[in-house]
Amino acid sequence: MDFMTIIVALVAVALGVGLGYYFLKWQSARSQQRLAEAESGANETAAELRASAEAEKKAIVLEAKEEAVRILANAEDDARQLRLEVGAQERRLRQKEENLDRKTEEIETRQRRLQQREEEAESRVRELEHLRVEQMLAIERVAALTRDEARTLLLQRVEEEVRTEASRKARIIELEARQQAETQARKILSVAIQRYSSDTVGEITTTVVPIPNEEMKGRIIGREGRNIRALEAVTGVDLIIDDTPDAVTLSCFDPVRREIARLALTKLVQDGRIHPARIEEIVAKSKQEIEQEIREEGEAAAYEAGVPGLHPEITKVVGRLKFRTSYGQNQLQHAVEAAHIAAMLASEVGADVNIVRRAAFLHDIGKVLTHEVEGPHHIIGADFIRRFGETKPVVQAVMGHHDHDPEHQAIEDVLVQAADAASGARPGARRESVENYVRRLEALEEVANSFEGVEKSFAIQAGREVRIIVKPEQVDDLAAMRLARDIVKKIEETLQYPGQVKVTVVRETRAVDYAR
Repeated sequence: MDFMTIIVALVAVALGVGLGYYFLKWQSARSQQRLAEAESGANETAAELRASAEAEKKAIVLEAKEEAVRILANAEDDARQLRLEVGAQERRLRQKEENLDRKTEEIETRQRRLQQREEEAESRVRELEHLRVEQMLAIERVAALTRDEARTLLLQRVEEEVRTEASRKARIIELEARQQAETQARKILSVAIQRYSSDTVGEITTTVVPIPNEEMKGRIIGREGRNIRALEAVTGVDLIIDDTPDAVTLSCFDPVRREIARLALTKLVQDGRIHPARIEEIVAKSKQEIEQEIREEGEAAAYEAGVPGLHPEITKVVGRLKFRTSYGQNQLQHAVEAAHIAAMLASEVGADVNIVRRAAFLHDIGKVLTHEVEGPHHIIGADFIRRFGETKPVVQAVMGHHDHDPEHQAIEDVLVQAADAASGARPGARRESVENYVRRLEALEEVANSFEGVEKSFAIQAGREVRIIVKPEQVDDLAAMRLARDIVKKIEETLQYPGQVKVTVVRETRAVDYAR
């Protein structure tokens, strides 16, 4: 039983081993077949990839060759164009070098000629100098005079002849100019002054502020004078409280400060509350109101004068002219009046009306700034308006209305001077005190009497004219003309006066005899 089991087991094992062998062999054969098939497919795919890569390679190589050919062609074209340009530049350079060589030769030739001429000129100069020395020695021997003596004598004779001839010519020219210009100038000025007339406003250095009663004076003074001290300190104005009934006087040379103080004091009197804090508050408000009024007055004056487009700073300074006077004439009104007169004169003589009108309106703007900047008001005003964009002709006319050079004077400068003089010199425009009036007349006579040959002098026509009687044995007709010019020049340099002063030199000779 056990034996049969073993045999069966061995047979089963043998059978299993055989079946396993055959199965493994079959599996191996199938795997080899699959590997062969896979290898065949891989070879086919590789062949296809190699063919595709080869085709792409050929296409890339072909495209690269075409691009290389195109680049080479472009490079050849650029090189050809560059060669042409280089050739043209080389030809131009050769031509320039030839021109430079030719010019260098010409310059060298000219230098040689110039040097030769200089040598000849120097030789001639030496010869002339030698001849001049010989002539001078001969002349000194013949004339029995030295060189310096002969020169002095000759200069004296020439100076006398030239002075006499110049005086004669000046007299002839002056007579001709008067005959031609006096009538026309008088007509133009009279028409301009008649066409524009305005009221005259007179201001002084004090302002009277009315108050309701005498009790208000004590309140203005305050306890131990604290209110009046505060008001004077804040405004810079002196308050004069005297026996004048129902009035307080403000005194100050600055009219703007005086107006601020007047307005502030008026408000304080109306309000009734007067103490240092309230005074400072009211004065500050009054300053703002006056500044606003100054701007408005400047704009109104510019509009009235026909001068648009002024810089705001110029307009502000122009407005301050309302509070300035000259010989009692309000300066803002004078500026407007001068602008109108200057425009009329410019239209009559054919000058630039806009420049003349603008310059005449601004000609005295420097008077407002004289306490801030040192110098004459016409130069200060010209510098001020130049900083704020005014044109050169306007600036020059403003500067030239006092400081002028007749040889470099434009017609606009002359017209501004004429308008300024016409506005200030017309009857009733300005006034001055009796003391100043008498002092000015005496100064005119003193200037005239300071010259040699003057016998008597008289200031007439309210200081508009000086009549001078000369000694006929010392001053001839030509010397009288020179004397008039010298006196005019000294008056202009030493005296201040409104308008113009006429100088008349009178020379009279009398022949007296008796019939017996």
